[in-house]
Amino acid sequence: MNLLRGDGPLIRIGHRGAAALAPPNTIASLEAALAARMDMVELDVIALPDRSLVLGHSLRELRSDPPTLEQALRLIAEHEFTSLLADVKRPGYESELVDALRRRDLIERTLASSAEVSTLQALRRIEPALMRGRTYPRDRLHLGKRRTLVPAAGPTLRALRAALPWRIGRLLSEAEAAVATLQHRLVSRATVERCHARGAAVLVWTVNDPELLGRLDRLGVDGVITDDPRVFAADAAKLQA
Repeated sequence: MNLLRGDGPLIRIGHRGAAALAPPNTIASLEAALAARMDMVELDVIALPDRSLVLGHSLRELRSDPPTLEQALRLIAEHEFTSLLADVKRPGYESELVDALRRRDLIERTLASSAEVSTLQALRRIEPALMRGRTYPRDRLHLGKRRTLVPAAGPTLRALRAALPWRIGRLLSEAEAAVATLQHRLVSRATVERCHARGAAVLVWTVNDPELLGRLDRLGVDGVITDDPRVFAADAAKLQA
């Protein structure tokens, strides 16, 4: 699986299926993304206490009857035009994930991305053929002793964005990751160029605005993760206007 777009179009990735069209991380959301013929579908993968794998952002936010990863993989395996971006939220269930992908013959159609270096290192040991992506930043950052959301603006954001071109090589090399999965506010042309110089693709989350999508396209990112597949049609219409 090659995620470097070269001179081709942006890779279109549905976030948690197609979260604007159906509840996220559900079979309905996955089916909506498949109906929109997304090139890739991003799904959050977590483990229950019994180590079975389900779709969900966290145990705290989990639905009462969450869909299993197996249900999602069965659908993806039936649609050869799409691939999977498995967002691995916590360490500890890497073997179960690899086993599930092997059963559906999806290793070569899957990118496993995580902010956890230990998870990516474990996946590399268990299944070197599985493509790995480094998610940055985490959903939440540790700033001092407090857990806080990444700010939408301000000096912290500017500092992270300015430093990223110089940090991205280490962030990727720690896990021998072939993809940088980045929050859109931190993406700059310099970061994209540094990644491409290493042969690493850049996927950006979460983009729901056509104007932002167009700007990222011009920066040369390889793929965009969106809640709403219709954003790609809206961007195309804007360019033609």
